[in-house]
Amino acid sequence: MTINQQELENLRHLIGAHATGANKLQAYAQQCSDPEIKQMFQESANRAQQTKQKLMQFLN
Repeated sequence: MTINQQELENLRHLIGAHATGANKLQAYAQQCSDPEIKQMFQESANRAQQTKQKLMQFLN
């Protein structure tokens, strides 16, 4: 499967957005003292990271 230039740019944008979101959520989790909220942020960060990895598979 090949992707065109527009699809590549969109993919790069999505990957970057998920990477940024994962980093921010991880930082929020580290700053949190409430264990439930900390876990929520951590799980969200993990999901964003997983989505980023899935999107990166389209670059292969």
